[in-house]
Amino acid sequence: MAKQRQVRMEQRGALAAMQALETKSDDELLRETRFKAAAQAILGARAAERYDATAARTHFRTAIAAARPQERLQLQRMANASLALAERRPDDLKRAVEALGQEAPSGRQLFLLRMMGLIAPPQNASTLMKARGFAIIAGIVLALLLVGFLLVELIALPFGGGVGIGGGLILGFLLVVLVLVVLTVLGRRRQKKALAARAGGGATLKK
Repeated sequence: MAKQRQVRMEQRGALAAMQALETKSDDELLRETRFKAAAQAILGARAAERYDATAARTHFRTAIAAARPQERLQLQRMANASLALAERRPDDLKRAVEALGQEAPSGRQLFLLRMMGLIAPPQNASTLMKARGFAIIAGIVLALLLVGFLLVELIALPFGGGVGIGGGLILGFLLVVLVLVVLTVLGRRRQKKALAARAGGGATLKK
């Protein structure tokens, strides 16, 4: 019983260290020596959020090597979830998150990750997969230009007719760019709010 209590206390200490280190910068985490395993795990998770699977794998290997034996299983599970995210593997991500005892990503989040895997495959993907991603992006761009052109033509109808193919394509392109800029700004605001909420509650590493 005493040994079990000691293990639980050490596990709580590791989790507490990870939560305390979340606010530190990457450079500070790289210099961390007292809680090296926790610092490297956070760096691995951050690399995974940037979809840098190579860096994430390196950090988690260091974290597992520096961790106590009773902490390594949990760190391995964290590594599995982070690498599944970085490599755009939605099914593996769902299983890995559930193995951590956390709520699995929503169907919408998994769908978006799957689409990202098609459009921007990981670095170790085959040439065929990368070519497919390029073709999908080109198709999306052409579709957006067509939609923008049709919207411009539709808007111009009450004013006496269309604007021509050349003018319509240019105005349609500008319209699409404007819409994408607005969506990007709104998306970044939502992302900042989500990151602020996560930093305040330590939701990601609490479990």
